[in-house]
Amino acid sequence: MDRNVRDAVNVATRIAAGDDRTRYDGVAISLHWLTVFLVLANFALAETWAGFAKPTRHLMVATHMSFGILLAITVVARIVWRLMPGHQVSSANSGAVALASKAVHYLLYGLLALEAVLGFVLRWSGGEAMSFFGLAIPSPMATVSRATNHTIGDLHNWNGWAIIILAAGHAGAALYNHVVVKNDVLRRMLPQGARRSA
Repeated sequence: MDRNVRDAVNVATRIAAGDDRTRYDGVAISLHWLTVFLVLANFALAETWAGFAKPTRHLMVATHMSFGILLAITVVARIVWRLMPGHQVSSANSGAVALASKAVHYLLYGLLALEAVLGFVLRWSGGEAMSFFGLAIPSPMATVSRATNHTIGDLHNWNGWAIIILAAGHAGAALYNHVVVKNDVLRRMLPQGARRSA
C-alpha cells in the first residue's frame, strides 16, 4: 500500500475513533503527570531535609537522587514519545500564544535536563556516588574543590527553583485557559475519566 494512502487511512481511522489529535494519548498523559509528581516530590525533599536528623535526612537525600534519575528517564521518554510519528498534538492556541506555549515547554525540558546533569555533577564532583534505589553509580570524574562543589550545588538549587516557578506559571496558564478562556488546554492533558468532569 502506498505510504500516502496508508497515512490517509490511518488519519481517517483515528478520526472515526474520536482521535482528532486535539488530545494527548494515554502514554503522553501518564508521562506528563509522572513528571509533575517527580518534580514536586524532589523539590519538597530538597527543601525540607535540612530539618531532619541524619538517618531520615540520608534517606530523603537517597530518595531525591533516585527520583531525580527517574525524572531524567521520564523526560527522555517524553521527548522520544513526542518525536515518534503519530504522537504530535496540534496546538490549542495560535499566533503569539502558541509560540509562547511552545517556548515554555522547550525551556522546561531544557531546565529539567540541566537539573539532571547538575545533580550528577554535584555528587560526582564531591567524590560521592549517585544512588538509584540502593544501587551505587560511582563517579567517573575527579573531585573538585569544596568551593566549586558548593557553587555547583547552588546552581542545582537555583535551577530547581526556576523549574518550579516556570512550572507554576505553566499550570496557572492552563487553569486560566480552563476557567477564564474556557478552552480545552487543560482538559486535553487530563486522564479520560477526569476529562468528562472537568
